[in-house]
Amino acid sequence: DTIYGWGKTDGYFKSEQDAWAFRDELVHLLLHQKMAFNSPVWFNVGVEDHPQCSACFINSVDDSMSSILGLAKTEGMLFKYGSGTGTNLSSLRSSRESLAGGGTASGPVSFMKGYDAFAGVIKSGGKTRRAAKMVILNAEHPDLVEFITCKVDEEKKAWALIDAGYDGSFTGTAYGSVFFQNSNNSVRATDDFMRAVIDDGPWQTRAVKDASRVMDTYKARDIIRQIAEATHVCGDPGMQFDTTVNEWHTCPNSDRINASNPCSEYMFLDDTACNLASINLMRFVDARGEFDVEAFR
Repeated sequence: DTIYGWGKTDGYFKSEQDAWAFRDELVHLLLHQKMAFNSPVWFNVGVEDHPQCSACFINSVDDSMSSILGLAKTEGMLFKYGSGTGTNLSSLRSSRESLAGGGTASGPVSFMKGYDAFAGVIKSGGKTRRAAKMVILNAEHPDLVEFITCKVDEEKKAWALIDAGYDGSFTGTAYGSVFFQNSNNSVRATDDFMRAVIDDGPWQTRAVKDASRVMDTYKARDIIRQIAEATHVCGDPGMQFDTTVNEWHTCPNSDRINASNPCSEYMFLDDTACNLASINLMRFVDARGEFDVEAFR
């Protein structure tokens, strides 16, 4: 009724008959589970005055404290209303680069602890599920190795707690007391990195503030081995193939693609969102096993 009401108010329908046809068809599709909205629509439409309807957000972050803390607020509010977010943290200075006011930067992995804590305590939709979150770091970032191993180290802490008798279930005290359990982590790799792996060549990480400054030189195969071993232990990090993603970019003149949503089915520009829905194709198969093309159309 809410969506039907929006259509009437905004003059979407040509006639009252069209409006009722839209409403009745929508009721039919939902009642018979031929389609389903994304979670935030179920949580918020008809409940909130200004509902959040999009499911998947990609958020940018700049290398400043105000932007870093602003992202925490943005993510928290998105989680509250049932959405998932993804961010590439490669814009943040590494833990070995200097701050303008003196001292050394904390680095993205340190800030990931704060983001992880907020995600862990905010239930999406306020009632149904935990936050969904993606964190990405480019393969040339100086903190790459720390990023690759951060979740493995916490996983081993959880094992030690479980061995000591703490609850080892997904929502138990063992995993609840270690970091990085509320996000998917992914390394963003270019074709240059993958060719270095194939050719058994070197791979260099470079400073964020001065890309001409080489921070470390590794064997590319050692990096890919660390990724594989970490993934074997705890499922993270995954990999995103930056060159391929941007070669298939549908809006390349707007900006490059740097990140994805938590499940990676939405790859698009920073500070955008998508509104997904699902169609259940099996509901269009009749008793004889034939697909009802006309009903689907």
